[in-house]
Amino acid sequence: MNYIGSKLKLASFLKQSITSVAGNDLSEKTFCDIFAGTGIVGRTFKSSVRQVIANDIERYSYVLNKNYIENSVDIPEKFGYLEMLNDLPPCEDGFVYLNYCLAGNGERSYFSDDNGRKIDAVRLRIQRWMDDGRIGENLYYFLLCSLLESADRVANTASVYGAFLKEIKKSAQKPLVLEPASFEIDNNVHRVYMEDANGLVNKISGDILYMDPPYNERQYGANYHLLNTIAEYREFVPKGKTGLPDYGRSPYCSRASIKDRFEDLVRNARFKYLFLSYNNEGLMSVEEIRAIMGRYGRYDLFTQDYRRFKADRNANRTYAAEQTTEYLHVLEK
Repeated sequence: MNYIGSKLKLASFLKQSITSVAGNDLSEKTFCDIFAGTGIVGRTFKSSVRQVIANDIERYSYVLNKNYIENSVDIPEKFGYLEMLNDLPPCEDGFVYLNYCLAGNGERSYFSDDNGRKIDAVRLRIQRWMDDGRIGENLYYFLLCSLLESADRVANTASVYGAFLKEIKKSAQKPLVLEPASFEIDNNVHRVYMEDANGLVNKISGDILYMDPPYNERQYGANYHLLNTIAEYREFVPKGKTGLPDYGRSPYCSRASIKDRFEDLVRNARFKYLFLSYNNEGLMSVEEIRAIMGRYGRYDLFTQDYRRFKADRNANRTYAAEQTTEYLHVLEK
């Protein structure tokens, strides 16, 4: 999945840097990814630690992490259920088709008409199986995660869901086929939450806290709203041309509130090692972060240059550089 702020290309840098501080043997340690997004960092550490705690306020992130992080035991029947979903006939009056396809409302084209109908059919059947007790929670989130990622591959967008394309692009014309969202099996007990990070940090504890909050004023609830819509699948009245639902605005996306919010998180964290991923274009400067973290223990800093997320590479963007610098701020409390 193309994802703003994804740490996929930085995973090796993060793991090497974190183990250089916290130790190479993490087998008895608890690792918390408190702004988990698609769960790449938690997945990177899953096989190395005793437990991963993953959290994100967005519903689509919760689904992905319930599958990739919390699922840790094989589900033998999962491929049979995927095959049944791929064989389903389309749904004619589902929420996605009626609100986010051209033939549905005559305005929005996030998906082709056929794919919108198929998304509705699959989503409704997964929910029916769960409500009827035919499948359990582990299989439910595996199937739902498979749907989200497969739908994202045929979405008619440039990368995010802040807007749709006027013409259906070639990749969005391909029929939706559910591919398995295969997860790593390790038989450990991992935990996934969908809570405000500053509230959750008062309820949990561990060894390593990894923080990757939003860097700027971009709201993830707007950029990935349609994945949230598919994940939650409740009826609402979409707003405006892009069909947005109501969504909260993160205090981490506000220059006025971010420093106080971040210090509250650091102050209350009951973890020995704290790591903050933040880039050189963020709302907080290196100096401001150093001052905050330095009040609570020993501070250090790692850096890594990398290429910008491709959806940002256009002539009108605020930052014109092809590369950006990732800062990994370190605190030993």
